[in-house]
Amino acid sequence: MPDLLIELFSEEIPARMQGAAREALKKLVTDGLVEAGLTYEGAGAFSTPRRLALTVHGLTTESKPVREERKGPRTDAPAAALEGFLRSTGLTLDQLEKRADKKAEVYFAVVEKPGRKAADVVAEVLERTIRNFPWPKSMRWGNGSLRWVRPLHSILCILGDEGGTEVVPLTVEGITAGNTTGGHRFMSPGRFAVSSFDDYAAKLRRAHVMLDSAEREAHIWNDAQNQAFARGFEVVPDAGLLTEVAGLVEWPVVLMGAIGEEFLHLPPEVLQTSMREHQKFFSVKNPKTGRIEGFVTVANRETADHGATILKGNQKVLSARLSDARFFWENDLRVAKSGMTEWAEGLKAVTFHNKLGSQADRIGRMDSLINDLAPFMPSLNVEAAKEAARIAKLDLRSAMVGEFPELQGLMGMYYATSAGQPDDVANAAKEHYQPLGPSDAVPNAPVSVAVALADKLDVLTGFWVIGEKPTGSKDPFALRRAALGVTRLATENALRLPMLKLFAAAAQLHVNQGSTSNSEDVPTDLLAFFHDRLKVFLRDQGIRHDVIDACLAMPGNDDLTLLVKRAEALQAFLSTEDGTNLLQGFKRANNILTQAEQKDGVEYSFGADPKFAETDEERALFAALDAGEAAIKPAMAAEDFAAAMAAMARLRAPIDAFFTAVQINTENQILRRNRLNLLHRIRALVAQVADLTKVEG
Repeated sequence: MPDLLIELFSEEIPARMQGAAREALKKLVTDGLVEAGLTYEGAGAFSTPRRLALTVHGLTTESKPVREERKGPRTDAPAAALEGFLRSTGLTLDQLEKRADKKAEVYFAVVEKPGRKAADVVAEVLERTIRNFPWPKSMRWGNGSLRWVRPLHSILCILGDEGGTEVVPLTVEGITAGNTTGGHRFMSPGRFAVSSFDDYAAKLRRAHVMLDSAEREAHIWNDAQNQAFARGFEVVPDAGLLTEVAGLVEWPVVLMGAIGEEFLHLPPEVLQTSMREHQKFFSVKNPKTGRIEGFVTVANRETADHGATILKGNQKVLSARLSDARFFWENDLRVAKSGMTEWAEGLKAVTFHNKLGSQADRIGRMDSLINDLAPFMPSLNVEAAKEAARIAKLDLRSAMVGEFPELQGLMGMYYATSAGQPDDVANAAKEHYQPLGPSDAVPNAPVSVAVALADKLDVLTGFWVIGEKPTGSKDPFALRRAALGVTRLATENALRLPMLKLFAAAAQLHVNQGSTSNSEDVPTDLLAFFHDRLKVFLRDQGIRHDVIDACLAMPGNDDLTLLVKRAEALQAFLSTEDGTNLLQGFKRANNILTQAEQKDGVEYSFGADPKFAETDEERALFAALDAGEAAIKPAMAAEDFAAAMAAMARLRAPIDAFFTAVQINTENQILRRNRLNLLHRIRALVAQVADLTKVEG
């Protein structure tokens, strides 16, 4: 069984596109081979800045013959129908068969497709793959019509086994497939022939090309760590940068340099961001001082002076970049120490959204929302929270954030500290953006939590007021993330927030500032959106969707912390044997009662009397329900869901025994009515804890 090797050799492929391109090449080719009737044992895809490669091993030598029968129109059908069928099959009338089918005679087409050699199939599949490759951006060059991410220079496509190797006959836009590839652009620029994947990988390594991106990443990281360790330093981990840098080089050469003393006073995040964004440098920290004092750069070649010239040039450019950062920092500090009034005035000109006003307008609304949050956050220093809201967005006007937007919030913290703000106020400038995603940390300092809630509530209600809600997969303003942020802020800080009331207050602030909509619908509509996000949030934590629905159907469902607490308790209860059996007993009781009420046209909800009980099991159920009501009502009032569930669990045995011993729909109408009213007591008691009708049995 032959092995297939493909290489598409081009000018440099952007690093950010290489991972997806590898997977696309593998999927398009292997799917195409299988659809054409070939099978294979395994496949692997690789990339460097100048090539995409695919190896497919254990490929069948040819596809199997296919015999396909297709039923056509009746023999007395109109001529147009017959002509259409003949066109679709590629046959002539005399090649069709007539067969009896039920009450009529119909035409059948028997289409036989012979097996095809692997080389022919590969050529067809690869040409289609190249012409339809899903690059995010592509280009044409010269006079050809082919589009590729960068000019495509050569195609390597060979099939080989123990008997030898053959080049797959393929030409795409004047590029004819062969068995040669090129080495490193500078260190080994010549071309050479290969006969298999192992031969290909080995010869590339001798030609200074490390084919596997994972190997390049490991080499870069290990070498960087070793060089840093030798100097008593540590490399700051950056997985995204590591992947990107590995996509920029074919033969990684790790070099380490020092940052000039005049820049070491800059915040470490500024140094890291400037070096990563502008020069793709890794940051190196001195654990003794805690400062970023060095950098690691990765060259794409070895040099006679062991990288000294490359490092010197990089340090020269780095100094220029860090000089800019130092200028931004020192200029921003001057504004911060003068009270940041210049930035506060400037926020009036920063539009948040053309229908929702400026960032200055947002600060005013956040200030008001902190008043609404304060009654539900007893430990909150309201004045500190208001001051934090006032300064939280000011760094948006700073030169540093203008250069590096990803530092917003963090720089606000530094500037607020330099302005003399207390720690809780300064930290809120950074933390009020959190959490930024499901795995991001949630602030727990009351001032930070209050400002973060006010920020997200303002965003959510604002876009609801103007009718800009997420639709399908589109969420340009990250409102789903904001809703999850509010949910995590409330639940992970155990805050008991009346969301409907807060939504109404926040929406009214937008209306007061001139935003127009039917604001009366905003709270309930937004709460439904939150419930949908909460379902996703809780499902990710292993809580069943029907358990969530059972809790959402209960009163107080705008209290997110209460909802989560109730769902967790119900999930735990239903995971026990008592919970499972009680659910079955409840569903049986509810079904019998519902059917009887529909049949009789009455509601059995009053008058169950133990004096009409005929059996010990019936009397035991009355006693168990009395005890259950005495335990469940105060437990629910105290929101002690575990105790309420435990009281429900004690109902399991009496309910089971009751159904075993008693016939509900007896001919004695007094007993029947009494027992149906007793079933209502079961339903009503359980309904105090959760709506088990929503739970799948």
